[in-house]
Formats: sequence, structure tokens, C-alpha cells
Amino acid sequence: MALSPIERIRLDKAAVDEGFGLKRPDDGEWLAYDSLGAPASIRLAFVAPDYVVAVNHAGVAADLIERWQAWPSGGGLSVPDGFTAFIVSDTAPLHHLVREVWRLARALPIEPLRVFDAQTRNLPRTTEAERLVIQRVGQDVFREALLSYWGGCCAVTGVADPRLLRASHIKPWAKCDTDAERLDVYNGLLLAAHLDAAFDAGLISFDDQGAIIFSSHFAQGDRDALGVHGQLALRRVGAGHLPNLGWHRAFLLGKERQ
Repeated sequence: MALSPIERIRLDKAAVDEGFGLKRPDDGEWLAYDSLGAPASIRLAFVAPDYVVAVNHAGVAADLIERWQAWPSGGGLSVPDGFTAFIVSDTAPLHHLVREVWRLARALPIEPLRVFDAQTRNLPRTTEAERLVIQRVGQDVFREALLSYWGGCCAVTGVADPRLLRASHIKPWAKCDTDAERLDVYNGLLLAAHLDAAFDAGLISFDDQGAIIFSSHFAQGDRDALGVHGQLALRRVGAGHLPNLGWHRAFLLGKERQ
């Protein structure tokens, strides 16, 4: 079925507005786009009354499948090889989904590691001072990846001012065995500063559903003063977070104060 001019305009606007401004030749019934800023390609289609978004980044698709409705097999539209498709009902969620594809593609492995390698390839690593420079570069790359993954908002509270946000490792930098582990967006949470301090100190953690857990060392008076209560929870938890959150609960939650 031919795509109407108005639906073509809507699909094209969603792609261009949300980071996929490189238009490619149509792929059958799909409009095809790439991005200069994210290592992924998308395909967009309209099957009345719904919009369909397909992405060729396996890591992005695995993360999206936990929150977005997958395009059903046998739905009347053949998904291109190597792509996973999702369905939305209106233009607002269409823009939201395409924007999330772009953010995730910039955040998920192996993109942060690629950026880190490019920025540090020629830097010396002999002295402790030189290694600290490498670490600072890695932490900046990690922060940018978390900002992309969490949409620029605290993973718990939704606080959006970047001056109030911290890129918090779940398993600390020094405890990681490889740069890939250190820069893995699933080994981090974007947290408001007071939550980051409590998380890093082992005073709070989160269960596999995202609910907050308190250490017995976290005094009720301090919780009240900070507004940290039992209804707080992570906005989402991906499968990749689970082993790291398990590590945090096992090795940091409730540790003795230094």
C-alpha cells in the first residue's frame, strides 16, 4: 500500500527531528534513515492506524523490548533482515521512540568504549598522573553515555539539571577488570547528587525490580532530612543492570562506615 504524502511527512519529521537526518533510498515499504551521531539505522513505516519503527542495533532492540510493543510477526509488513520492529499508535510516541533509539545507540556498548579508545589511544599511561588523566576521560565518556541512556534525568527522581546529576558506577571503576566493564552503561546509574552519595557509600541500593533498599547504617533522621523514602525506585531496570546491582547489594550495601 502506497504511503500517503502526509504520513511520509510525519515519518520524515520524526526521523530528522530525533537524530536520524541521513535519508537513504526507501527500503520497500519502509523509509530508511541513518544518523551521524548514533551507530544505528532505522526504518519507519505506517500501517493504518499505527506507526512502525525498526532498528538494526541488537542492544537497543533488547533494551526497548522491555518497554515498547513489538511489531507482531505476520502483521502484514515484512521487517527487513537484521532489524527489530516496534509499534506505536500516534506521532507523539513515534517521536519518543525514535529519540530513545538514538539515545540508546549512543549509550549502549560498544559505543562508549569506541569513543574512549579514540580519545585515549595516543595518551601515555606510564605514571600515576597519566593514568588519572585516562580515568578522567573515561569518566567523562561514561557520564555522557548515562545522560543519553537516562534521557538527561535522574534515574530515580527525574531531576534534570545536569549540575545536580552524578554518573554513579554500580560496580566501582577500581573494581572493574576491563575498560568495557567500566564504560558499560548498565554498570551505572544517573543519580541526583544526594542519592549518588548514599549509593556510593553503600547506604542505599536497589533490588531487581528497581525498588530502593536501605542499609541499617542509614539513620532514619538522615533519610528524612534528605527526603529519601521507601517509595523511591529506579524508573526502569534493564537485564544488563541485574548482575551489577547484585554485586552492589552483595559487596557495598550495609558496609561499615569508614
